[in-house]
Amino acid sequence: MMSAKRAVKFVLMWMGLAILFNLGILYFEGSGKALQFLGGYIIELSLSVDNLFVFLMIFTSFGVKKEYQRRTLNYGIYGAIVLRALFILLGIKVVNSIHWILYIFGLILIFSGFKMMFGHDDNKDYTDSKVLKVMKKFIPVTDIMHEEKFFVRQNAKLYATPLFAILIIIESSDILFAIDSIPAVFSISTDPFIVYTSNIFAILGLRSLYFVLNALQEKFRYVKIGVALILMFTGVKLGILFFDIEIPIVISLITIFALLAGSIIVSLIVTGKEDKKEAEVELKRVDL
Repeated sequence: MMSAKRAVKFVLMWMGLAILFNLGILYFEGSGKALQFLGGYIIELSLSVDNLFVFLMIFTSFGVKKEYQRRTLNYGIYGAIVLRALFILLGIKVVNSIHWILYIFGLILIFSGFKMMFGHDDNKDYTDSKVLKVMKKFIPVTDIMHEEKFFVRQNAKLYATPLFAILIIIESSDILFAIDSIPAVFSISTDPFIVYTSNIFAILGLRSLYFVLNALQEKFRYVKIGVALILMFTGVKLGILFFDIEIPIVISLITIFALLAGSIIVSLIVTGKEDKKEAEVELKRVDL
């Protein structure tokens, strides 16, 4: 199990590599493409935070031990890299063929943002997932975990373990997540190279970021609101293209960064005040 301190170092390492890659784009492709990459990277990274909270809820629903989560996350990320390539290539082809689809993407993003902000799925039971029910029709699943194994043989018959079922649920949730994240990046760029590389660099740091959020999830409780506002902003950015209004990429970057940073700061301030109150109450109890 990766410690939070070590996970932070890996998150910073992946961010550093993304910055170096972006400097390469700046050198070879110019400031325009570099800003597009930066915008796509920030959007993908900020939206990934909400997806990681979903992963956390899935693991909690199934009672997966922390030492078994790492392998599942690794395979989930490998699958996401392949799926993103397919979604991005398909999405760009559709956008180039049917330009007005961007307005539809905009409406989807605005709806998703409202749903994220006002929806209540904190107690969702993923053990009752439709994906899991469909999977069980095709392959038998054991009732207990077998450490980190995805498949085991029992009585000469192949069984999937609950960990494999969890991997399938995570991959299916990532597909739903891509429906939001990729159109959001399209609000910044439709260059396949920029969209894919910004997605990949954000995805590569997700495993480490997950362990940071796992340790500090209570301190970032309002980040979800910031992510929802980012979704709505990118949706509006795509929608107003219908009226030939285009928000400059620099303004977009400042807005997205401000929403994400603002939600983190508010989370830290609120939880800091709550921790202080709890400490004062505990101190009073000790005095009594």
